[in-house]
Amino acid sequence: MDLDPAPTGQHEESSSNEMDVEIPQKMMHENGGESAELGQEMNASGEQGKNDELLVALLIDELQNDDVQIRLNSMRKLSTIAKALGPERTIKELVPYLSEFVDDEDDILVVLAEQLGGLQSCVGGPEHAHVLLIPLETLSGIEEAVVRDKAVHSIKEIIKVISNKKLEEHVIPMIKRLANGKWFTSRVSSSSLFEIVYNRMGPNIQTELRSLFVKLCDDDTPMVRRAACQQLGQFASVVDYKSVISEVVPSMAKLTKDGQDSVRLRTVENCITVANLLQPEDRQTKILPIIYSLCKDKSWRVRYMVADKFCPLTEAAGNEEKNRVEMINIFVQLLQDGEPEVRTAAAQKVTEVAKLVGEKLTTDKLMKPIEALAKDECQYTRAALASNIMGLASCAPKEVVLEYLLPQFLQLLKDGDPEVRLNVISKLESVNTVIGVELLSQSLLPAVDELAKDKKWRIRLAILKYIPLLARKLGPELFQKQLCEQCIHWLRDSVWSIRTAAAENLKQLAEIFESKWTSSHLVPEVKTLSESKKPGHRLSAVYAILHLSQVMEAQYIVQELIPLSTKLSKDKVPNVRFTIAKALESIAKKVDPKVAMSSIISCLSDLCNDEDQDVKYFAGEALDNVNTFSAGKPTPAATAADSKEIA
Repeated sequence: MDLDPAPTGQHEESSSNEMDVEIPQKMMHENGGESAELGQEMNASGEQGKNDELLVALLIDELQNDDVQIRLNSMRKLSTIAKALGPERTIKELVPYLSEFVDDEDDILVVLAEQLGGLQSCVGGPEHAHVLLIPLETLSGIEEAVVRDKAVHSIKEIIKVISNKKLEEHVIPMIKRLANGKWFTSRVSSSSLFEIVYNRMGPNIQTELRSLFVKLCDDDTPMVRRAACQQLGQFASVVDYKSVISEVVPSMAKLTKDGQDSVRLRTVENCITVANLLQPEDRQTKILPIIYSLCKDKSWRVRYMVADKFCPLTEAAGNEEKNRVEMINIFVQLLQDGEPEVRTAAAQKVTEVAKLVGEKLTTDKLMKPIEALAKDECQYTRAALASNIMGLASCAPKEVVLEYLLPQFLQLLKDGDPEVRLNVISKLESVNTVIGVELLSQSLLPAVDELAKDKKWRIRLAILKYIPLLARKLGPELFQKQLCEQCIHWLRDSVWSIRTAAAENLKQLAEIFESKWTSSHLVPEVKTLSESKKPGHRLSAVYAILHLSQVMEAQYIVQELIPLSTKLSKDKVPNVRFTIAKALESIAKKVDPKVAMSSIISCLSDLCNDEDQDVKYFAGEALDNVNTFSAGKPTPAATAADSKEIA
């Protein structure tokens, strides 16, 4: 079939196999025949019908261009060519022509496979959509996996719209050819097509399809077995119960003993899918032995996958007591695995598993392994346990928690790795319900103190974020004795992110303990900080003033924060002065204009005459906003937004 455009100057009648279009010679050769420039010339000519033919001819010519990018651009306009040719010529000429492109570049083939799936309307609709399967079948056997995946996706789109009769006539033979293909690539592609056609076929064809799929699961090539294993769960979901038991489950059991761990890996998720299809008694006899086998697998990656998916595996095993006992025994083996990665994955799941198996099995089976994990040589395993250990408190009686979990909790608090200690502290809500405030202060606060002084600034920042939660648990008196000094010390930290977070932390403490406590314990420390010789410390004092003003009562702002702000407005460092100008603008929105507005305006007016240009600018801007606000016309920016802008 010849789709080449006719030479220049010829106006011959086309045969049924030739295109009745012509193309100017210069458009075929200048700059690779760029279609965008041609389109502009066509619109100017006003001859729309002839222009369409010229455009189609140009696109077809570009499909044969030596430049890959030009061919790629033309291939993306395949639907334009097909619509211009019409259904009959698309079927008879274009589709066979495209079938010859299988030796092109992979990028071209990816686009071709994608475009073919969208040409259904261009070949006459569902009645003739099966003709597109011819080039797609060839593309399904290409070596490049991306091309095959696109081809299979397009085949599925076509299968959805064609009738059962066409399915039996064209698709089923195609699947058989692919599944029995000489090259493994076609067999890999065929494994994805069984599930979508199975329920639309009669019993005889269904039997053939099951036999073919089982054959793929036992293929000589590992890539085929892996692909079949990946599709096994979806295929099982459309197969009748009897066939699942007699054919699918045995194939899955065989795949769990495959020589390739990449194949065995994929059987873990299959266990979840297939188990949900089975009756409780069949789960016990068919699925649990497979899970047990995977738990003992020689590859740590397979065992890791079992640990990672253990909760859905446990749910799929059923609620029967016997099954729960079997699953918890398997989980204990994972907690005691020889590979740290497996133990870490299992430790991440201890709380979820405990909730699934119940209080009795948690107490009887999990406490001893957890005790060993708390002393594990791998820091990542201990860190994973630290994140979950106190979640077990709700899954066991209080006496068991105090006897078994509390000692491990206290040991993890003294762990040499800061990540482990931090993970324990991150679960303070659960901790407090178990050990109480007194024991909390004795055991937890030394660990908090060490983390607050850690060399890694990210650790210091992380523990800082848990201070408000600690404050709620400890109460004002105990907090003031144990942690208040550290909160102020963070304002002097060498890292800017920690200093700004410390200022935000003061705001949260003021919200928790209210203005009177803040005035007695935090504001004096901020005043001391404002007198520091280091500009960074004085700037931290400004940020603290800004954040405290958001939550303190107006009388405390007027009595303490405004005078302190006025003093800082005379600082010798311009950064401090223009930052306090911004802070005063924010403070003005929190107080009664009649009470304090005059002192704020006076301070800002002085800053407007500052020798530094930046200070003048920000002070002038703040003064304008304050005057607008005091006149009863509040600015649209909210106080919280002001705080964010300054930070």
